[in-house]
Amino acid sequence: VDFIPLAEYLGLINAIGEHVLREAAKHCRYWNDMGHPEYHVNVNLSVVQLLQNDMKEKVREVLEETKMDPANLTLEVTESLAINDMKRMKKILSDIKNLGVKVALDDFGTGYSSLNHIRELPIDIIKIDRCFIIDIGKDDFSNAFVKMVGELATAIHVNVCVEGVETKEQLDALVGSKVQLIQGFYFGKPMKAEMFERQYL
Repeated sequence: VDFIPLAEYLGLINAIGEHVLREAAKHCRYWNDMGHPEYHVNVNLSVVQLLQNDMKEKVREVLEETKMDPANLTLEVTESLAINDMKRMKKILSDIKNLGVKVALDDFGTGYSSLNHIRELPIDIIKIDRCFIIDIGKDDFSNAFVKMVGELATAIHVNVCVEGVETKEQLDALVGSKVQLIQGFYFGKPMKAEMFERQYL
């Protein structure tokens, strides 16, 4: 909440973002080579990064340098970012997708965009924000929202990822919904790469 805006304000976010992208790609390539070709990584992009004129080239450089499979990289952009300049955003995201990487619309449902925008944007995944999952199964609005997004995603042929699943009850409430991906502390909390490798390689 504090770090990213400050890094953007100070003009440091591009260098930080490039470092994060390169390290994520490097680790993913290593994990793929260690017998897990199905492992992939998601990397969040700041609005400042995404609006760079050479963002596509920076992503291409990382892919070429690390030799990772582009299909194993998903770049996440926020819903609020997407609605500021739709024409420009569509062009940038299309250019990135042409490299073979996936694009996810993060924190969906928290911004002010029209639902029509998800049809216009060249995205592969819609990520439903965790605020809709906290009371899933107990709150009619949350249940209806997840169901609606699932139906819309099916219609435009994109996948849905639900964020913030922390309990078995939340997981059970999603059974039967049109959700392909589930993310949250129920499956694991943030950890260092070394710990991840000890557990999952």
